[in-house]
Amino acid sequence: MSSHRGSDQKPETIAITAGRPVVAPDSDLNQPISLNSTFTAGGPIGYGRYGNETWTALETAIGALEGGDTLSYSSGMAAVSAVFSTLPVGAKVVASNQGYSGVMTLLGKLTEAKKICTTLVSIADTNEVITALDGADLLWLESPTNPSLDVADLPALIKAAKSRNIIVAVDNTFATALIQKPLLMGADIVMNSVTKYLAGHSDVILGSLSTNSPEHYKALEDARKFNGSIPGPFEAWLALRGIRTFPLRFQRASENALELAKRLSGHSLVARVRYPGLPTDPQHLKAKEFMNGFGAIVSFEYAGSASATDRVCASSKIITNATSLGGVESLWERRRRWPIESSSVPESLIRISVGCEDVDDLWADIDAALQAGN
Repeated sequence: MSSHRGSDQKPETIAITAGRPVVAPDSDLNQPISLNSTFTAGGPIGYGRYGNETWTALETAIGALEGGDTLSYSSGMAAVSAVFSTLPVGAKVVASNQGYSGVMTLLGKLTEAKKICTTLVSIADTNEVITALDGADLLWLESPTNPSLDVADLPALIKAAKSRNIIVAVDNTFATALIQKPLLMGADIVMNSVTKYLAGHSDVILGSLSTNSPEHYKALEDARKFNGSIPGPFEAWLALRGIRTFPLRFQRASENALELAKRLSGHSLVARVRYPGLPTDPQHLKAKEFMNGFGAIVSFEYAGSASATDRVCASSKIITNATSLGGVESLWERRRRWPIESSSVPESLIRISVGCEDVDDLWADIDAALQAGN
């Protein structure tokens, strides 16, 4: 089980110091890449599918940020699948009706196969969510949601679910531990797509789960062992290196996001901006109550057709028209170009993963692209 010591330090310090080798004369400053499928008998690992020193270093760093013991997985979806695999057949899951499309698709397939029963709710409507909790086994929370940026009242929902002995799992990918720590609010499990902000350079695919429950840890570890959803040591090492600059990158990207959201709000070709950092956003007051910031994702609706919106995304010179998010570079896309995206997402909605470029350069690029779509 990975250690998450260091919670008394600031996250900027934790990101740089956690998961380092033990200090000794001529010791390594950075965790080496462990390329071993086999280990000599008698130690705690036993076999390469059960553990790896490079995984452990990464898990220690993420655990120190999230405040829980952490397991790494081969992808964010592998981590999500591990959570669902621990549920009994027929379990009732309550989840957002417009969350990440990969999770929504997985929930649909599991429900269709009668492995679980899923109730989809408007996650921003606290009363609706609490009403749906009766008889539930798992509350799956994603906040802010992808791509509409709805905010769940995490403290209230977690409290309501735990009072009913319901497992609570939170996808913390958009907010990250810099903005909110669901485990400290009482959640059982926190998921991160490490691919995104933690690794931060669009070059690895990894996921993680953090928990303070030994029972959940054991079940999730077994799911990783026997489903084979293990991370590669090269990817783990790259992600750990990315974490060292994670707070710096996230701060710059979040500052850029707020400024771009303000400018987009006044643009004649933008019908609506979604960003909880804007005082005019319907999610703003709720988010301010428990979030320490608003993140680096901005979604907006272009005042034009789907094809015109596609032209906007294809016309940028600095921002890349691509899926994914959380890298140092800015990306955007029309989310409904994906057939599995929720039908509740408007056809003209563009999600921007704001990067660390100069904000005026980004704005000039956005403005030119908006004009090109008109």
